[in-house]
Amino acid sequence: MSNEKQAVNKEITPQAEDFSKWYLDVIKKADLMSYSPVRGCIVFKPDGYEIWENCQRELDRRFKDTGHRNAYFPLFIPESFFQKEKEHVEGFNPELPWVTEAGGEKLEERLAIRPTSETMIGHMYAEWINSYRDLPLLINQWANVVRWEKRTLPFLRTSEFLWQEGHTAHEDEADARRETLQMLDVYTDFVENVLAIPVIKGQKTPSEKFAGAVDTYSVEAMMKDGKAVQAGTSHYLGTNFAVAFDIKYLSRENTHEYVHTTSWGVSTRLIGALIMVHGDDRGLVMPPKVAPTQVIMIPIGPPKSREQVTARIDELFAELKAAGVRVRVDDRDQSPGWKFNEHEMRGVPIRVELGPRDMEAGQVVLVSRVSGEKRVVAQADIVSEVQRLLDEIHRDMFEKAKTFLHEHITPVDTLEEFKNLLEDKGGFGLAGWCGSASCEEHVKEQTKATSRNIPFEPAVHKESCFVCGEQAKHTVVWGRSY
Repeated sequence: MSNEKQAVNKEITPQAEDFSKWYLDVIKKADLMSYSPVRGCIVFKPDGYEIWENCQRELDRRFKDTGHRNAYFPLFIPESFFQKEKEHVEGFNPELPWVTEAGGEKLEERLAIRPTSETMIGHMYAEWINSYRDLPLLINQWANVVRWEKRTLPFLRTSEFLWQEGHTAHEDEADARRETLQMLDVYTDFVENVLAIPVIKGQKTPSEKFAGAVDTYSVEAMMKDGKAVQAGTSHYLGTNFAVAFDIKYLSRENTHEYVHTTSWGVSTRLIGALIMVHGDDRGLVMPPKVAPTQVIMIPIGPPKSREQVTARIDELFAELKAAGVRVRVDDRDQSPGWKFNEHEMRGVPIRVELGPRDMEAGQVVLVSRVSGEKRVVAQADIVSEVQRLLDEIHRDMFEKAKTFLHEHITPVDTLEEFKNLLEDKGGFGLAGWCGSASCEEHVKEQTKATSRNIPFEPAVHKESCFVCGEQAKHTVVWGRSY
């Protein structure tokens, strides 16, 4: 069996040797994606896309529970729309691809391929909103977007990616800000309670906020190599887009007022994040709630008993499937040991083994991908035991990741301390910041790290700026990121 394990995993570079190479090895070996012939774009293979479908289902339910409805807007956006919100276009211009010709004729106006939809949606909201009775308007869109990235990494940063973008309009600032923070809480709940990834919730610094926003809030996650992934953002846009697109409503006082808008989104970079947070040297470790396959059933034993074992597995499979478990049977002509390692590499949360002796005893063996523990349970209890173990695996994954996060957030008092932290231990530094953009830029130049966010609940409060020594206005999380 050890030889078989080596054969399955020999193409996976150990994390400690080269984390980036490990990541690329794992996603290719686990068959989540393929590179496309278009630079920076990938093909989602079924297992990779099913992870996104499961994320989508969990998020969509949460959006609808908070009163949002789905709509769809065009992929192409006229150039003139971007000119109406100068800060917005300046933020996206380096990444914008343009359509200049169609049907063999040059277009009168260039069309951008959607990098985000604030401008298009702002135009439509100006038509749809007339009175305070039309507010709040709570819309979400599931879509693809294009940002022509110079450096790409599958799932985490690609030229085209999938996401959701929420866009809402409100009567006043207070209601819009409530929406902004509510959606940040929705993302926190999803990332922690579905993906088993602990996050740091806080506000972005002005230089890191969304182009055109008044305030941007984020949830930040730490990968096993100590780098950050922004796992979700929520923006209070004020009246910036309302003024640009003339989105007004007749108020309760019979006056015309500009609406206050928000936007918020997560993307398929969450797939990259869950791989980097939970994976190990054996391959993927899938959070049960989004795993394409939650349970893999493997018949074992000599060929003469296979028919009886397979028949019983089919019955147990039907019970699990009826209970809503995503379950598959691997009855391929390969040895059990090869299959064990194959599905470990793919990160399947639970393996079910059934052989002749188990048949005689009326039992099955459950094996956890996270702990490796083998648990013998009665066949009659397989549904309840599998559901219990799936819950345990989620909790174990979350607590393990949470411990890692907390152990790799280190308070620092000086920039030199932060440099040493990045080189020696890695992870995030928690440091005071005076609020100066020049100090923030100096950190980036010296360390290639950026401010992740100003956490709502920092572990400690710092009194002085770790760059200039002046009084700190904020305690900030700093780190390198993907």
